[in-house]
Amino acid sequence: MSTSTVQVRERAGVPLLLRILWFFFIGWHVTLYWILVAWALNVSIIGLPLGLWMLNRVPLVLTLKPVGMYTVADIQDGKVVSLRYEGVRQRFWPGRLLYFLVIGWWFSLLWSLAAWALCASIIGLPFGVWMLNRLPAVTTLHRG
Repeated sequence: MSTSTVQVRERAGVPLLLRILWFFFIGWHVTLYWILVAWALNVSIIGLPLGLWMLNRVPLVLTLKPVGMYTVADIQDGKVVSLRYEGVRQRFWPGRLLYFLVIGWWFSLLWSLAAWALCASIIGLPFGVWMLNRLPAVTTLHRG
């Protein structure tokens, strides 16, 4: 009896056309306010957990990009015995905390405002969206 575990990346999500329409009519505008509220919560210390949660959801607010999840299948003798969903494995939390305290808390605001400004221009739009999709990593080294 051999048992193995297989991880498969989920591709389910919102259709591309709907994500594009969301970005232009809602996401681009709401994202600026979302970032500013999240950053204000981070500065308040008490609101830090909610602020970090909000910054990790910026790609979702901007373009309806789903949060990274994997389907994990446990296979025994060629048959699937269980399925479960797991998030992406994160770096060791003390390192992420140190990074946030030294760099992430201030750099994330500069990064996000520059990215949002790039989204305002046609030429900078792709790079601005790319930057906003990487905001969780810039803030806390979060893997998405």
